Parts: sequence; C-alpha cells; structure tokens
Amino acid sequence: MKKFVPVLLVLGAIMLAILMSALKPEPLKAEEPEAALAVKTQILNRTEVTLSVESQGTVRPRTRTTLISEVSGTVLEVSDYYIVGGSFDAGDILMRLDPTDHEVALQRAKAQLISANALLELEKARAVQAKKEWEMTGRPESDAPILALRKPYLAEAEANILQAKAQLKQAELKLQRATIRAPYAGMVSLKSVDVGQYVTTGSRLGETFAIDFVEVRLPLTEKDLSQMETMSFQNSDVVNTVVLSGSANGNPASWSAVIVRTEGVVNELNRSQYVVARISNPYRLNQTQTASTPPLLVGTFVTAKLKGKTLDNVFKVPRSALLQGSKVAVVDDMQRLRINSVNVVFSDEGYYYVSEGLKEDAEVVVSAIGTPIEGSKLEIKNSFNNGSTE
Repeated sequence: MKKFVPVLLVLGAIMLAILMSALKPEPLKAEEPEAALAVKTQILNRTEVTLSVESQGTVRPRTRTTLISEVSGTVLEVSDYYIVGGSFDAGDILMRLDPTDHEVALQRAKAQLISANALLELEKARAVQAKKEWEMTGRPESDAPILALRKPYLAEAEANILQAKAQLKQAELKLQRATIRAPYAGMVSLKSVDVGQYVTTGSRLGETFAIDFVEVRLPLTEKDLSQMETMSFQNSDVVNTVVLSGSANGNPASWSAVIVRTEGVVNELNRSQYVVARISNPYRLNQTQTASTPPLLVGTFVTAKLKGKTLDNVFKVPRSALLQGSKVAVVDDMQRLRINSVNVVFSDEGYYYVSEGLKEDAEVVVSAIGTPIEGSKLEIKNSFNNGSTE
C-alpha cells in the first residue's frame, strides 16, 4: 500500500493544478484602437474651365525668293544692305549690272522704230498714189486688184511698226532689269555674287525672304480638334488668337499671333490637320520705341497654346486622386473612406475634369493610398497656409 502513496500524491497535485487552472478568472482584455490611414485631401467645388490645346511648329517666312538675273552683265554696284541679315524695303535697289549693252540695244530699237515709221509713211503715200491712178481708169475701186492698191505692202509696213515697238519695249525692260530691285520688304538670307562678277541670264544672285509677317504651321490631331470650337475664317470680325512661346537669345519669350487659315487637308503621315498662325512685323523693324517683345526670328521653334472649349460645372480633380477604373476616394462625415465612380470629360497634364460622381464641397483624397478599402478609417494630414488646404 505504501508504494502507491507517491503516485497518489502526484495525481492529487495534478488534479489540484487542473482545478485551479479551470477556476482561474479570465484577464480583462483592453480594446485595441482601430488603425487610421494617414492621407492628404482637397475640397473640390464645381467651376468653369477653359481648355487649351498645345501644338508646336517652326517659324517660316510667308515668301522666300531665289533671285535670278534676267539679263547679262558685270555687277557694278551692290547695296550696303545686300548682305546676309541685311533688311530692305520694297523697291529698294539691291544691285546694278553694267547697262552699256542694254543702252545700245535700246538705241538700236528706237532707230528701228523711226525707220519703220518712215517706211509706213512712204507706203501710205504710195497707196494714195496707186488709188488715184486706178481712179483714172474709170472702173470702180472694188474691181481693183489688191496689189494695184498696194494693200499688202501697207499691211507689211504696219506690221513692221508693231515689231519695232515690241523690240523697243523689250530693250527698255532689259535696261530696267539691269537694276535689281527688292520685290518686297524683306531680308537677305544668301548672297551669291559681288561687285565685278559677270553674270549671265539665269544666274543665281542670292536668296531673300519677306519680313512683313511670318507664319507657323501648327499640327492638330483629331483629339485636339475635338477640344476646340470650330474656327471661322469667313467672318472678318472673328479673331482666332494664339500665344506662341519659345526662346529668344537664351531667354523665354512669347508672341501674339492670329490663326488665319487651315490648310484643309489631313496629312497622310501623321493624320493631323494644319492651321497657320501669322505674326506681323516679327523683326520689330521701323518701330518708334523699343518693344518689350523681342524679335521672332525665322527658324525659331515655338509652342502654341490655342484656346479650346469651355467646360461648365466640372470638378478639377488632381491626377493623383483618380483611382483605377475612373474612381475617386472621398472622405465621409465619419472620417471614413468612400469610393465614388466619376465621369471624366477631359484630362490634361495636371487634372482630370469630372462632370458627375462628386458633390459640392467633396473632400477628395489626393495622396497615394495603395489598395483602397471602403470604410477604412482616415486621418487627415494636410498642411495649411493662410487657412487654405494644399
């Protein structure tokens, strides 16, 4: 019997431990606070937004001309402003060729005209005499042969007059063309001849371009055109203005231009349509005072901002706020996250423009939130500057 006493003591201790563990009161559990997601928000209201469309192009002269000599001769004189970069007005003399040969040709043409006039007068006198001689025959003039009245000779003399006048006019034109004048107000881009050089008919003298105004071809895609009002070029009262921006001598600059026409075709390579913007007096010449806008040089690459349609009653939603599937996270009155589906009518580099899916004074989450969970607790972490939410 004694040998079972230790076993009984061990079993009793185990039973006592089990009983004490079963009767032990459970510890009080403290409520764990619900984790809140820190976010940045922005309050949005409906507003009116005027869209803008961007395009790019290179400034080109409205007219570029290769000057070709129409006569031959030695270059006697070249204007001081007939140099690359030199500007001139319409009608200014650019260079003079040796006119001696053309002056001689003009004198010869005048002499031929005088001779032809003399021959015509002589033939007229002969015709009158022939008519009198025929009348002496007593027969009617209608029966007279044309040679008897010298009519062919008279017609030939009159034709010689016309030919002499044509030669005189041609000689005068050649003499005038020995002086090369500017066809328009412009600037020299290439000089090919100089004093003492002999040029023949068809020789290239240089290149010029007009500077009364320049043009920029601006490509517009189908999407760009859908965001713009239809341009009208029929009504002279309608002004389609555009702002061009670029660089002038290393500094940013802008110029005002006017859309004057559309080219009316779709480019087969880029499927774009082109509109043409015009800038008057781009080189700022002949101005009485210094202009604040720098000259716009031919060849400058510019970016154009064209006025687009006006959107009424839309919300400007920052791009960071739009979730996948055109959804937006908003904060409800209990500081919890709600996900709204929205209708995006337009977007640009900074914003999505929403017409439906948000209420006035909606507080939208604009910071990254990973995977949004409906009903999540939110903690607003905005910075305030002068009372406004950034």
